[in-house]
Amino acid sequence: MSAANDELLMARALALAENGLYTTTPNPRVGCVITSAEGQILGEGWTQPAGQNHAEVQALLDAKQRGHDVSGATAYVTLEPCSHFGRTPPCCNALIEAGIARVVAALEDPNPLVAGNGLKRLQEAGIALTVGVLSEAAREINAGFFSRIARGRPFVRLKIAASIDGKTAMANGHSQWITADAARADAHHWRARACAVLTGIGTVLADDPQMNVRAVATPRQPRRIVLDSQLRTPVTAKILTGAKTLLVHADTHPERTEPLTQAGAELVCLDDGKGKIDLHALLPLLAQQGTNELLVEAGATLNAAFIANGLVDEYLLYLAPRLLGHPARGMAYLPDYATVDAAPHLRFKEITPIGEDLRIRAIPI
Repeated sequence: MSAANDELLMARALALAENGLYTTTPNPRVGCVITSAEGQILGEGWTQPAGQNHAEVQALLDAKQRGHDVSGATAYVTLEPCSHFGRTPPCCNALIEAGIARVVAALEDPNPLVAGNGLKRLQEAGIALTVGVLSEAAREINAGFFSRIARGRPFVRLKIAASIDGKTAMANGHSQWITADAARADAHHWRARACAVLTGIGTVLADDPQMNVRAVATPRQPRRIVLDSQLRTPVTAKILTGAKTLLVHADTHPERTEPLTQAGAELVCLDDGKGKIDLHALLPLLAQQGTNELLVEAGATLNAAFIANGLVDEYLLYLAPRLLGHPARGMAYLPDYATVDAAPHLRFKEITPIGEDLRIRAIPI
């Protein structure tokens, strides 16, 4: 099979992996395509919710249901097949037992339980290997999984909707709606793919948001997190309805904690010693709980805290063709940098029109 065909079929496997954008957490999103020596697709699959089949097993089952023999076939997988027993048996065993002759993998799995062992076992079984096809695209779709495993913290995406002059609300707090329907619906896609959505107490008190996914169909809702150092969240807040919301605070007074616990909130104290929340302690905690992607949707103060602490991995900016002027509220209350070079510097990854607005994805450099 030529390198061009390998890329074409890996692209198909990556498209299949996207079917798991909202469902595979905490597992990675993986797609698999099995083809004959001539390039005919015999079976396809993607990773199911945790505890169910991985992509390789799904593709093998699909081939069987189509009536195809996969002996001597090639499997295109967007991540190294696992080699350990977790909630499911090792995928490399399934490929070996099925008689697969060649495996093309986009990336090695960073999980220490795998980390090359799956590829090694395939090679020891006499299976030909090609690794690294469309690796950057494969890493992109699992940026959160790679971050959690390799860095011990979620991938943090900071979402801001603003006017073209960088304002997020009028001086009196009015902000509905700066962006149009299409951009707001698109933002719900990013909520849906996140493991958790985080906001601050200022947003809760000002807007009483639900912070759930409504504009796109999703089989699960992301976990909701509120940073509320002094536990000022009202027990009637909409964000406390439905599944348990995590309230992170720095105040252990029973008269504040008990009513919120009775309202169904989950509370954790992460005091930095100055009465504020320790963000550097929060992210490892969320990673330990299986959070791959964290979407921050907050106000200028909390946005600035994440930026100043170097905790933002990607900016998701929606810019509307409006000018709100002064003294409307800005995106982040950052310090007054002395020079342009001293200010945070970003690189644009993507600029996409969404309806009448622009979506900009950028990364810090």
